[in-house]
Amino acid sequence: MANLTKQLAVTLTKVGVHSAYGAPVEVDGTTIMPVACTGYGFGAGEATGEQADAGGQGEGGGGGGLAIPVGAYVTREGVTRFEPNVLALLVVGTPFVCVAGRALARVVRALKR
Repeated sequence: MANLTKQLAVTLTKVGVHSAYGAPVEVDGTTIMPVACTGYGFGAGEATGEQADAGGQGEGGGGGGLAIPVGAYVTREGVTRFEPNVLALLVVGTPFVCVAGRALARVVRALKR
C-alpha cells in the first residue's frame, strides 16, 4: 500500500501545472489557452500490528479530483489577455462571500458590546 501512495504522489508531481493550464488551441487566428483551478486528494489504508493479529480486517482506498474552469488566456492580433468564466467565478466566490459576510457581522457585533 505504501508503494501505491508513493507512486500516486510521483505521478501527481509530474502533472503539476499541466492540470491547471490546457493546451493552446487556435481558432480563426485566435489562440485560446484554458485555465482551471485544480485539486486532488487520495487516501490509503491497511490493517497492521495488533489490529491485524486480533482478527480485524483492513482495506483501503480513496481518491478524488476537482477542476473548476476559471477562464482562458486569449491572444488576438498579438494582444494576450485573461477572459474569466464569470459563471464559474460566481459559483466559486459565493461561498467565500457568505463566510466573509458572516465573519464580518460577528466582528461588528462583538465590537458593539
